[in-house]
Amino acid sequence: MADGGIDAAFQRLALPAATVSAALASLQRWRTDPAFEAYRPAIEALIAAGRFDVLADSFRQVVPFGTGGRRGSVGVGPNRINPWTIGTSVEGHVLWLRQRFPSQPLSVVIAWDTRAFQDLGGLLPSDCPSPIRGLSSRDLGELAARIYARHGIVSWLLPRGTEARVSTPELSWSIRTLGASGGLNLSASHNPPDDNGIKVYDHRGAQLVPPADEALLDWVAQVSDAHPLTWEAALASGCVRALEPAVHAGYVAAVAGLATAGARRIRVVYSPLHGTGCVDQVLGAAGFAVERLASQATADGGFSTIDGRLPNPERPEAMALAIARAEEIGAHLALATDPDADRVGCAVRTATGWRTLTGNEIAALVVDHALSKPRMRRALVVKTEVTSTLVERVAHAAGAAVVGNLLVGFKFVAEGLRALEDDGQWAGVSAREVEFAVGCEESHGVLVSSAMRDKDASGGALFLAEAADRELRAGRTLLDRLADLAQRHGFIRNTQLNLGFPGASGQDDMVRLVDRWAGRPPDRLGGRTVLRVVDHRDPRGRFGAIKSASDRAARTVIALDLASLPGDDGARVILRPSGTEPKLKIYLEQIGSPGQPDQSARWESLVNDVRGQIAGG
Repeated sequence: MADGGIDAAFQRLALPAATVSAALASLQRWRTDPAFEAYRPAIEALIAAGRFDVLADSFRQVVPFGTGGRRGSVGVGPNRINPWTIGTSVEGHVLWLRQRFPSQPLSVVIAWDTRAFQDLGGLLPSDCPSPIRGLSSRDLGELAARIYARHGIVSWLLPRGTEARVSTPELSWSIRTLGASGGLNLSASHNPPDDNGIKVYDHRGAQLVPPADEALLDWVAQVSDAHPLTWEAALASGCVRALEPAVHAGYVAAVAGLATAGARRIRVVYSPLHGTGCVDQVLGAAGFAVERLASQATADGGFSTIDGRLPNPERPEAMALAIARAEEIGAHLALATDPDADRVGCAVRTATGWRTLTGNEIAALVVDHALSKPRMRRALVVKTEVTSTLVERVAHAAGAAVVGNLLVGFKFVAEGLRALEDDGQWAGVSAREVEFAVGCEESHGVLVSSAMRDKDASGGALFLAEAADRELRAGRTLLDRLADLAQRHGFIRNTQLNLGFPGASGQDDMVRLVDRWAGRPPDRLGGRTVLRVVDHRDPRGRFGAIKSASDRAARTVIALDLASLPGDDGARVILRPSGTEPKLKIYLEQIGSPGQPDQSARWESLVNDVRGQIAGG
């Protein structure tokens, strides 16, 4: 098709003029620049198929740096994950590392999950050659190592031929153990198999926070192409080094060492959901009887055994096979982790069947159990703002210090730990007076040891298993413990609604909706008066001046405080664009008063009202 025809097709998409102009300019470059010759057949195939909506979205921008790094659909174009977007990210990381450590030898640890591009959406004809066909996380990890080697930077990674994988928390552990300058994780976490991404870690084993992430992006923006060595040349350079089994063994021992000694009665089934998890090794080392689910222990990058191919342990459907096996063998607990093993899912056997736990319930149980362990100093519990108030109440009742209002993203938990180490204080807490106990977020993420600086499903699974074992000895389950917590601290209900905003105009539409709720919120929701609206982008608020564009994105959070009604302490509604997916997340909470009955009818009214008003804009 002639350029004029493409221009006209883009104009018919009714996108903002600036978006159309940027997409057309980028598309023209990829169609003419020899550096993108390998991508051209796929681009021309999309043009021939009339997929101008896909093309506009694929070329309108460079994949943004979100909550968990760069993540998105695999495809052609700068707004897709492919060897060019990953390669230029790594080249920019090289420049950033050189600036940050100008006179030091540099090394990075590289990890990847099992995913591989399946083209489930049918974008490419079967005979169309393309660099993205069958593209795996390992391919992208080895590409990164080849680029680092060209610049004389050592990469630590698992050698070819090994069936082992390195999870997100183990990557953090490895960076800290090896004294590396940083690390990379090639993963899209719990996303579908045709997504992928890159997460960048610093020398502390933590993800970058604003404005450091923006500084990295500034370096990446200066890179127009990547220049990797061949794999053979990279090996010959001596810059590609094997991540030894002893590092993994150290991680397993460190997490298992958090367990309290004693005999175990509970039986557990664990599924890694075809990912990198080693929860079974940790629980086994801690003395638990645990079975690794064989049917989901394979490195199946298409996640073919999982409902909808969505390997997210937040979804009860993703745990179906683990629950079925646990029922079959009479186990008490079913656990699962997402492909990079930073999120944990849990299902509990009851007298009437199985019940999966929400992320907020997991957080409350882990905090409750962690605070039962002896400590040298006052325990510190850290949570994100959108995580249940129940966590805070459990922690305060146990005498813990709490930092409970973080932005979403475990990198902010890690930043707090850094501040305690470097500055001696953080958020009004003194490092001399507290000992880190738990960091948690509602999306099934917990951290129970400062030896890692990202959420760790293995540690969370260990504490859940210990807590379940304790309850079993009393003839109870984790659900009984949750009922106790609700009676003592109040029936606190939480849920999350999601509204998708796909395509080239999706991000702009989503921000406009958030802005409307910030500037013109409803007067009432669920029969409650809206008392206060907090826009975290406001420089007069608790986060101060905007530090960078990435900081603004992280702070695009609108919190509405709602009035209390008899028998409760109010409610909250929080709107936040996802940092990793094209959707708006709406968090709802009803805060029951201690000793008062559950106000379930009131809760349904709130959920239905918010759902209706969000859908109506």
